[in-house]
Amino acid sequence: MAVQQNKKSPSKRGMHRAHDFLNNPPLATEPTTGEVHLRHHISPNGFYRGKKVVRTKGDQ
Repeated sequence: MAVQQNKKSPSKRGMHRAHDFLNNPPLATEPTTGEVHLRHHISPNGFYRGKKVVRTKGDQ
């Protein structure tokens, strides 16, 4: 079982939890379709950074 060697100070503990208080997810706008999606994720139409990377149901 893992056992800590040193106690984490309140300052370091606060730094560790800093990401817990982010309220809005980072969003990006797709340059080709204008869709808004999460950064580093593909858009609902299957585009990533201006290129079609995934075929969707609308594509035939």
